[in-house]
Amino acid sequence: MLTNSGPAPGCRLCVRKRWRKISASQSDFGEPTDRNMTTPIRRILLVDDHDAVRRGVRQLLDTTPYYQVVGEAADGRTAIELARETRPDIAILDYSIPDLNGFDLSHALKREFPRIEILIYTMHDREEIVMGLLRAGIRGFVLKSDTEEHLIAALDALSIRRSYFSGAISDALLNQFLESKPASLASILTHREREVVQQVAEGRINKEIAHRLSISVKTVETHRASAMRKLKLRTTADLVRYAVRNQLIQP
Repeated sequence: MLTNSGPAPGCRLCVRKRWRKISASQSDFGEPTDRNMTTPIRRILLVDDHDAVRRGVRQLLDTTPYYQVVGEAADGRTAIELARETRPDIAILDYSIPDLNGFDLSHALKREFPRIEILIYTMHDREEIVMGLLRAGIRGFVLKSDTEEHLIAALDALSIRRSYFSGAISDALLNQFLESKPASLASILTHREREVVQQVAEGRINKEIAHRLSISVKTVETHRASAMRKLKLRTTADLVRYAVRNQLIQP
């Protein structure tokens, strides 16, 4: 796992004041941004709700001449806003993050920025999570317990549109994915239903969820009821337990 030193950032979200904004026209996996370099500078967005993890990754990337961190966020919603402003080439995402988990954040980023590459950098290696990410088109997956060489190797691969998976995903698992696609609980729900489930599990009431997702309270109630029916859950407590078990939130 990456280690780091130095004072902790003063702001948990660390989004507006501490990230270095670089013109979005500098790179789109195209020409080098520095004429003296033969490799284009890849613009990186870091999304993790732990300051220490972001700081460690940033310090590692600062030692490379061809990766530049253009934004940092501690939750999914802020990450989308930053992506719109900074136009990153690659987003490094944790799986369990507030507001919008890594799975749904990946979908949102890919929908709005089709050329962006996603690297999931997480502690979760459950087969159900990994398979869901594979089906979503995620081509990079590294565990936080892996050495930092794996993180750089994954970024190098994604920079040339190639996949990279650390030891958490064996050849057998990849073969299983290619040969069959068993449904998981997460795949039963729509993206909006998962969003609502996560918001409920994080303790928000329907009115607050409606405001955050820019939908009506009635629509929230519909998605909530639909999710609970599909998952065969009866109470909000059951919904919270489901969210914890599937790493939509952290206990």
